[in-house]
Amino acid sequence: MKSYLKNWNMMRVLRLALGIFIIVQGIMAKEWLLAGLGGLFSLMPLMNIGCCGVSGCSTPVSKTRKKMEDISYEEVR
Repeated sequence: MKSYLKNWNMMRVLRLALGIFIIVQGIMAKEWLLAGLGGLFSLMPLMNIGCCGVSGCSTPVSKTRKKMEDISYEEVR
C-alpha cells in the first residue's frame, strides 16, 4: 500500500476527492448518470490516467543544438 501511495501528488488527491463528491451528490439527488460520471472521475486518479494518459501531453525535448541559419527573403513583384 505504501508503494502505491508514494507517487500521489496533491492534484491526484484533489481529483479523487472531487470524484467522490460527485458520486455522493449524484446518489443524494438520485441522478444515476451523475453518480456514474463521478465513478469515472474517481477511477481516473486511482488508475493514474487522464485525458492524455500518463505524461502523454508532454512534448519531447530536442537534444541537438543545431545553429539556425538566417533566412534571406527575396521580394517578388
